[in-house]
Amino acid sequence: MRIALTALLAFAAGVLLMMLVNGHSSHVQPTPSSTASTGTVNGITPAVAGSSSSDTDDSDSNDNWPSKAPSPEEVVYAQPTMMHEALAKLTPRVPDKTNLYLVAFAGDGGEDVFRNEAEYAAQLFTQRFGPTAHALVLENNPSTLQTHPLADWSNLENALDGLAGVMKTDQDILVVYMTSHGDEDHNLLVDMDPLPLDQIGAPDLASILKKHPFKWKVVVVNACYSGGFIPDLQGPGTLILTAARTDRSSFGCGSDSDITYFGKAWLVDAMNRTDDFVDAFQYAKADIDTWEKKDKLTPSQPQINIGEGIVQQLASWRKDIKPGEAVPFSPPPASASSAPTAAQQSPDR
Repeated sequence: MRIALTALLAFAAGVLLMMLVNGHSSHVQPTPSSTASTGTVNGITPAVAGSSSSDTDDSDSNDNWPSKAPSPEEVVYAQPTMMHEALAKLTPRVPDKTNLYLVAFAGDGGEDVFRNEAEYAAQLFTQRFGPTAHALVLENNPSTLQTHPLADWSNLENALDGLAGVMKTDQDILVVYMTSHGDEDHNLLVDMDPLPLDQIGAPDLASILKKHPFKWKVVVVNACYSGGFIPDLQGPGTLILTAARTDRSSFGCGSDSDITYFGKAWLVDAMNRTDDFVDAFQYAKADIDTWEKKDKLTPSQPQINIGEGIVQQLASWRKDIKPGEAVPFSPPPASASSAPTAAQQSPDR
């Protein structure tokens, strides 16, 4: 009975979500999260040997929906209100100064590591960098369905629409921090089973950003194969940081991890050491190289692309801030669905 009811709710949620989302028919759909991760590779990998799509039991993911949460249909209906409330909670813009606005996007609801990273990014920027730094968190996680808007295509666009109304788009800096699994075709996994969420590929993210009037942008893509996002995103006024080159995995995800390699290196360690994004990237890249050599991993080779003018605009923001004390990383309690699966326990990276 529970499986049948869940399937019915999932279908209803799908219909409702399609009504809310416009023009997304051409999106690539990566491998579902139920077969997404092995070991601690921050990427989408094949299913465990011997399994196939025909023998996958969809009821497993549906049964992971938290029992005390609203139904999938109620979650979908709540998104416009939750987005409105999240935007309303942003701290006021500081006039006559360059402000920085962070949107942290945790795409995969199957692992807490992405939620941990998105929430920490928001804490770090607002606590360490003072009143000119503002943060908005979109995340997929069973434990935050009633506290944070979903990390999905529509909410990302709506968040940017809202920010465009409060920012000085020719002066302030937009920071988009995307953290999830990534595949070899450069798609980010966007998943909160059983909701049928659209995936976001490199051209999709670039298209979303181009629809909005932000002159100055920092885009961080923390996922496997994330270097493949650079060609679509690069341009004047844009700094791009990725956790790996176009054909390499990145590391540190999985149910036994609290934060990814790149998240720890760039956010926790480097950005608590400096307020310069480019310097922080160089520190992080060196740390990641050391960790990967120690663990005998194929180097991920994080990438950076610096568009014309963005370094100077970031310097304009920095001149008006006095960084505070380092912000310690402390992951929130694990969600109910974070127990490792057989795939996640696999030693294959």
